[in-house]
Amino acid sequence: MSFLKKLFGGGGSSEAAGEAEAKPLKEIEYKGFVVRATPYKAEGQFQTCGVISKDVGGVAKEHRFIRADRFASVDDAVDVSIRKGQQMIDEQGERLFG
Repeated sequence: MSFLKKLFGGGGSSEAAGEAEAKPLKEIEYKGFVVRATPYKAEGQFQTCGVISKDVGGVAKEHRFIRADRFASVDDAVDVSIRKGQQMIDEQGERLFG
């Protein structure tokens, strides 16, 4: 039955569903932004995931990202999530929120 659910999109993954509410495993400040690594377990590995936030004009803005990269180690997923957030800030800056 679970094969059919996966095939037709039924049920969904509770691991992925909890990703949006994930507690940050690491948080850094970078160029006035805050980058939080929130990798989650997916199919036995840890998915690259994070949140970039900044106050813009007195309003808190957030940009959530998920990448296809998966790692056996949660520490590797955290490190890559932080680096990916920094790269996105370097490339797009406040345009992330537009």
